[in-house]
Amino acid sequence: MSSKSTYLTLKDHSVSGEKFQLIYNSELDMLETFPQPEAEKLADYYKSEDYISHTDTRRNLLEKVYHLVRNISLKRKLKLINSFNSDQKTLLDIGCGTGDFLETAQKDNWLITGIEPNESARKIANSKTNNSVFEIEKLANLKPNSFDVITLWHVLEHLPNLDMHIALFKKLLKPNGTLVIAVPNYKSFDAQHYKNFWAAYDVPRHLWHFSKTAISKLFQKEHLNLVKVLPMKFDAYYVCLLSEKYKSGYMNPFKSFWIGWRSNFKAIRTEEYSSHIYILKSSNS
Repeated sequence: MSSKSTYLTLKDHSVSGEKFQLIYNSELDMLETFPQPEAEKLADYYKSEDYISHTDTRRNLLEKVYHLVRNISLKRKLKLINSFNSDQKTLLDIGCGTGDFLETAQKDNWLITGIEPNESARKIANSKTNNSVFEIEKLANLKPNSFDVITLWHVLEHLPNLDMHIALFKKLLKPNGTLVIAVPNYKSFDAQHYKNFWAAYDVPRHLWHFSKTAISKLFQKEHLNLVKVLPMKFDAYYVCLLSEKYKSGYMNPFKSFWIGWRSNFKAIRTEEYSSHIYILKSSNS
């Protein structure tokens, strides 16, 4: 039987300034944002020029660091999905933003499909991918058992109705397909250090905040087994930059780098990095 209690009270630092609670779910070992915005109002919380995954701008240090890290990460992401040795190399990237990962995969002969709810980001993505990106409504109409790999790079935490979406991922995957989920880790050192200023909480856009236990239990319901967990070491530095801005009013790159380095160093022992990549496979594959 699960119990729920308040873990933290914090505010939306980037758009509304409103306060939210993080409620701890003991059964799943995860946090839930409360209250969660109604579906028709959720888009309003993304209306900011600073919402970086929806733009290609490089106006300041934070955006320049983001794009530098993204360029390094793209090569690593491609190497990861190529390691699965997929037969037809069919890829679905959900929440693809401005389409850089899809573009990278397409150039490596992957047959790509993208889903992106934000209209302006989707327009940019389609200019890079020969119009291979669709709005969120398309997701439920895709052909079952048609993708070798489905990826969600920092997207699962944004999706309402987790059980419904997880069941849909299972339906869309081929029997021997691979699901790749990247999410922040609220058990990391940088999360514990910054507490209610930790940028990766990003309420209310992030509806859920996962642990390894939570990911394993949530996906087991659909017979998707967690087979591997990989660190995202660069995330610590970027998240610390933004967390310092929330906490002190400026990014303080030297302190941010120090906290990010400490987080990665401590994670060598604890295996709790700022963000993780989870590799999941069907148990009946």
